[in-house]
Amino acid sequence: MTAEYAVELNDLRKSFGKTEIIRGANLKVRPGERVAIIGPNGAGKSTLFNLISGRFGATSGEILLHGQRIDGLKPFEINRRGLARSFQVSNLFTRLSAFENLRCAVLWSLGYRYAFWKFLADLRDANERAEEVLAMIKLDKKRDVPAMNLTYAEQRALEIGITIAGGAGVILLDEPTAGMSKSETQRFIGLIRDVTAGKTLLTVEHDMGVVFGLADKIAVLVYGEVIAFDVPEAVRGNLRVQEAYLGSVVAEGQAAGH
Repeated sequence: MTAEYAVELNDLRKSFGKTEIIRGANLKVRPGERVAIIGPNGAGKSTLFNLISGRFGATSGEILLHGQRIDGLKPFEINRRGLARSFQVSNLFTRLSAFENLRCAVLWSLGYRYAFWKFLADLRDANERAEEVLAMIKLDKKRDVPAMNLTYAEQRALEIGITIAGGAGVILLDEPTAGMSKSETQRFIGLIRDVTAGKTLLTVEHDMGVVFGLADKIAVLVYGEVIAFDVPEAVRGNLRVQEAYLGSVVAEGQAAGH
């Protein structure tokens, strides 16, 4: 039986010492939905991603993946259950080619372990999957180029490829278009839509153009709570959201002495 929700957060809380960062967050994401998580600086967006992916342990509350609790599991255990994430900071093997980076991601997902008597060139399933993802992210013409020699946008595309290479059904992308030009960003939105088709996508994003171009729904996180979760137009017109953002902008202006 298929679970009603791909990702579910129930009264999720996370404290660091006496400081509570996530304060009873609730969220229910259906399979195949694309959800953008937005909010002012310090809202707890990265912490929320770290909780869902297992980098941080929750103080209390529940995290469910396809109806099964994953809070308390290690990141690799959560990955094995079908969730993968990318990071703001690049984590490529810079001296390996685009193809080799992808093959590394595929090998682990297919269950291969280190074995010195196996030749990588003979692992047909891994090689075919790496080639397939390379074409999906439109880097097939850069197949043998070391990752360090790719453009910034190409490196980000390769990271998306590594994230989806294992076949996870739930993908978390942390600010995927950060540092890109407007034209690169527009192309990248199309790429993300293509490679995550049929998958459940959660993305943290500051660029509202990306949010409205990519998301089916938007979750607004303010001071560790999800204050709104709806389709983009409904969120845009939500008074509580407007007040939360206006308040944060005014506070930042006062802090800067404006």
